[in-house]
Amino acid sequence: MPLSSSEKLKSDPGLPQSQRKRRISGNNHHHPDRKRAREELSPVIKSTMGETAPKRANFSALSPPNNGFTTRSSPLIHSKQTGGSRKLVIKNFKAKPDLPENYVQQTWQRLKDAVEAIHESRRIQYSLEELYKAVENICSHKKSGTLYDQLKDVCEGHIGSQKRQFTGEKTDSLSYLKELDRCWQDHCRQMIMIRSIFLFLDRTYVLQNSLVSSIWEMGLDLFRGRIISNDTVQQRTVDGLLSLIHDERGGDVVDHSLLKSLLRMLSDLQIYEDAFEKKFLEATDELYAAEGQRLMQEREVPQYLAHVDKRLKEESDRLLTYLDHSTKKHLIVTVEKQLLEVHVGSILQKGLDNLLDENRTSDLKLLYKLFQRTRTGLNELCQYFSAYIKKTGTTIVIDPEKDKTMVQDLLYFKDKMDHILVDCFTNNEKFAIAMKDAFETFINKRLNKPAEFVAKYVDNKLRAGNKEATEEELERLLDKIMVIFRFIHGKDVFEAFYKKDLAKRLLVGKSASIDAEKSMLSKLKQECGGAFTSKLEGMFKDMELSKDIMLAYKQHIQHQSDPGNIDLTVNILTMGYWPTYAPIEVLLPSNMIMLQTKFKTFYLGKHNGRKLQWQPNLGHCLIRAQFTHKSSSAKELQVSLFQSLILLLFNEADEFSLEEIQAATHIEKTELTRTLQSLACGKARVITKQPKSKEIERGDKFCFNSEFKHKLFRIKINQVQMRETVEEQTTTQERVFQDRRHHQYHSLMLVLS
Repeated sequence: MPLSSSEKLKSDPGLPQSQRKRRISGNNHHHPDRKRAREELSPVIKSTMGETAPKRANFSALSPPNNGFTTRSSPLIHSKQTGGSRKLVIKNFKAKPDLPENYVQQTWQRLKDAVEAIHESRRIQYSLEELYKAVENICSHKKSGTLYDQLKDVCEGHIGSQKRQFTGEKTDSLSYLKELDRCWQDHCRQMIMIRSIFLFLDRTYVLQNSLVSSIWEMGLDLFRGRIISNDTVQQRTVDGLLSLIHDERGGDVVDHSLLKSLLRMLSDLQIYEDAFEKKFLEATDELYAAEGQRLMQEREVPQYLAHVDKRLKEESDRLLTYLDHSTKKHLIVTVEKQLLEVHVGSILQKGLDNLLDENRTSDLKLLYKLFQRTRTGLNELCQYFSAYIKKTGTTIVIDPEKDKTMVQDLLYFKDKMDHILVDCFTNNEKFAIAMKDAFETFINKRLNKPAEFVAKYVDNKLRAGNKEATEEELERLLDKIMVIFRFIHGKDVFEAFYKKDLAKRLLVGKSASIDAEKSMLSKLKQECGGAFTSKLEGMFKDMELSKDIMLAYKQHIQHQSDPGNIDLTVNILTMGYWPTYAPIEVLLPSNMIMLQTKFKTFYLGKHNGRKLQWQPNLGHCLIRAQFTHKSSSAKELQVSLFQSLILLLFNEADEFSLEEIQAATHIEKTELTRTLQSLACGKARVITKQPKSKEIERGDKFCFNSEFKHKLFRIKINQVQMRETVEEQTTTQERVFQDRRHHQYHSLMLVLS
């Protein structure tokens, strides 16, 4: 870089006087104040105008303050111009001045002394500014290459002298690592100071030569080539680092700052991957492979999962604390492979069923989170989850001893699996589909029975007297039942039993809530369509029409001369909507027959062409009885029509045999037996039986119990026809099968046509 004008004049007194004056005048713009200030602050310029100035001993004076440029005023400045702008023309020196004799050698010696002082941690004799300017002056005169080589030789010699302490007698591993770390830290600090002195060299010569390393990179190359690349040093260093990490994994406390510094050293020297990472990953693989095999045999699944989670967190902490970030992927994959992926099947086979049985949601969450890290873990977990549902659900459905609690157990099991799916398996869509398929599979392993029991369960919940739940709770329960209903294939079986039970609830008035009934009907319609619920909706319509008909009939009776003392209520049922009932013929009292005749005449008079068929097995009565006991002199008995026919016989006599009752009523034998059991063997025994037993046999005698007493005025005696018999179940199932054959035949005819 060219010297300034004042320094050139000082270092080259042999220049002509006129040239020196011209250069001086180049900085003097005929301003008296500036001229006076320049004369006071520039003794060098004064010496050129008068006597010769002595040479300055300070070599830093060679550094030009203005980078070798001088400003020369244009001749136009001295001429007065009117209305024109002034121009300043800046030109380089015509010739570059030469350096003083032996300047480069003397300057390098001082720079070398400074570098050696830095290496030896001594005080530098010269200021950093002087050293920096010296480097700048040498570089300005094309001596940069020589200066760079000289600096490299000095640094290489110093680093070479440091190697001996690391290849000598072996000390303990920790002391060795600490000494190496101290050497590395000293080297980095020294290279930073050296670079600050030779910064001009670094920013000019190095940048202009792509094949030349920067001063910092040169220091790294020298340290790598002279110390770390030595096989003994590298092996002892890596073995020491691996030993410290192994101790930490075993529970010992180690110096994290030492590990971080040395591993960063390997990374800066660009040998981290080849020298350390490969051996580190191999050691990690061996450690966790052995640990995984051992702990899978020693520990239960929850404890093993907690250990794996702890290990993963520890390795993540190591990555944050001292390992290089490039190791993260390979390290975590190695741990996951040896502690999880290899043992996925064993973990699921050994512990999943217990976790699900005991509803250990926290452990299941951890299991799902850990298996997300593996390639096949979630797929296998989904398969085992589905298999568990099928196995557990099958035990609920298949076992006949659990029929009474089947639906309740299914609802509880479904709630449990839903909770696990949402809370533990993050509502994974694949798991949800697998659970749905599993429920659908095991529920239909036992044909027709689940549909039948679901219908009975709904009937039990919708009956009057069910005080187990509020309306809101009942609505939520019906929603859950519909979920189970969706899994059932034999929905026609459900419809048949549900329709039969609904008919009983409507006809006997045992429905808990019409709103709840209609809500269930709406859910079924939404699920299966209008065709599925059309008959059920027709049943509700019949009940509404029957109310209107009975209102008209009562108005009609009031206009007659003898309305009678019996209140008759008739429900008109459309045969296609309601279950099929076998016609039953019984002997009714004359007053009942008269009421039937009156209603039939009234109804057919309004609906010509229709046919009425009475169903006595669906009838019920409210009769008043007189007993001799003072506390129970008058009672009202709510009974079935069959029960009322038997009780009315005791108005004529106090005792009847089984054969006499059957002859007087013509009630079918099995139905008669059950009816007599409800009257003579139940809780409300309005008649007594001789001999006393629960079995009804030929020759048994039945007497009116005049001493009957009860705390209630109106007493409901359980109606036998509400209890479903085996014959009714068989009849219902056969009707379903016939409907199926009819639909199959109809479908076949459509295909053929």
